[in-house]
Amino acid sequence: MNHPSLRSLGVPPNAWYVDAAIADLTRPPLDPQLITLATETKTLRLDLAKAAILVIDMQNDFCHPDGWLASIGVDVSPARQPIAPLQGLLPVLRNAQVPVIWLNWGNRPDLMNISPATRHVYNPTGDGVGLGDRLPNGAPVLRKDSWAAAVVDELELKPEDIAVDKYRMSGFWDTPLDSILRNLSRTTLFFTGVNADQCVMATLQDANFLGYDCILLQDCTATTSPEFCWQATLYNVKQCFGFVSNSHALIDGIKTISPTSN
Repeated sequence: MNHPSLRSLGVPPNAWYVDAAIADLTRPPLDPQLITLATETKTLRLDLAKAAILVIDMQNDFCHPDGWLASIGVDVSPARQPIAPLQGLLPVLRNAQVPVIWLNWGNRPDLMNISPATRHVYNPTGDGVGLGDRLPNGAPVLRKDSWAAAVVDELELKPEDIAVDKYRMSGFWDTPLDSILRNLSRTTLFFTGVNADQCVMATLQDANFLGYDCILLQDCTATTSPEFCWQATLYNVKQCFGFVSNSHALIDGIKTISPTSN
């Protein structure tokens, strides 16, 4: 149905078109943007109009020299490695109308939805600097809307991007991420960020369990864990949960989109 008086309600392609007398529920699809993407196991054919990128935990507490991890003695230099590849990739994806979703750990100030089991991971003795405690610079650890939970300065969150707070390893538990992706009709997900073997992997596994197509971009992902954790992550993604590629292959695929497919 196509009528000039109809107004859009919703986020295309999951939108109705309505006026006082008509409600068009047909949800016309977005124009396809087909690309091929080389991965370590197979060549994929996918539609960027059905894709989104998740940038996980590229935030000050995990990646900044003055953040939480650094303050407790963790070498955060590996966590900064995805910054440069993401600086090159994200503008290309935005230009291709692929949603950029920032998935940052940002707790409620009262921590009322955080279990003792989750708190124990980050403060096993009870007398350390755990969730919500103050860093030397005064920032509360992983608190929503604080410096600790903000994206690192080198990676700018644009107005058209989407920000989702998470509260545990997986970005799907107790968050609106799944609802947002389904409302956007995005079924293919690119995974980036830190730590590869922890929050990235937990989110990717849950995405796989929910039926999403999962592609880990290796150069846009890193971990402060030992090397064997990184290798196990790559193995398990390829073996069980999806595919492993990189930003250069994705950019090369996007360059092949013809003007008529945009």
